[in-house]
Amino acid sequence: MSEVVELTNENFDELVIDSGKPALVDFWAEWCMPCKMLAPTIKELAGEYGDKVVIGSVDTDNAREVAMRYGISAIPTLILFKDGEVAKKLVGVQQKNALKDAIDELLD
Repeated sequence: MSEVVELTNENFDELVIDSGKPALVDFWAEWCMPCKMLAPTIKELAGEYGDKVVIGSVDTDNAREVAMRYGISAIPTLILFKDGEVAKKLVGVQQKNALKDAIDELLD
């Protein structure tokens, strides 16, 4: 699965919390310019990590329930999950290397 997974209120727990894999979740919205700047990086990471990590995105306008559950007040916000728990939360556009480092920490 080397594509960015579209996460919704309905599939979030199944694909992220219960997946048994580390996950990087990008909380974004269509109207958010910094989110659009970050999107290619998220797509590249999905390609590089393949099946080892779930890389997904949550459109906060369409999945308000999930966004509220994780207290998303600014976008883009990236949350890294390990064993179904929040391991790290990053707000704003991030450099690819910083994201790779954060993901690699989850894989150790």
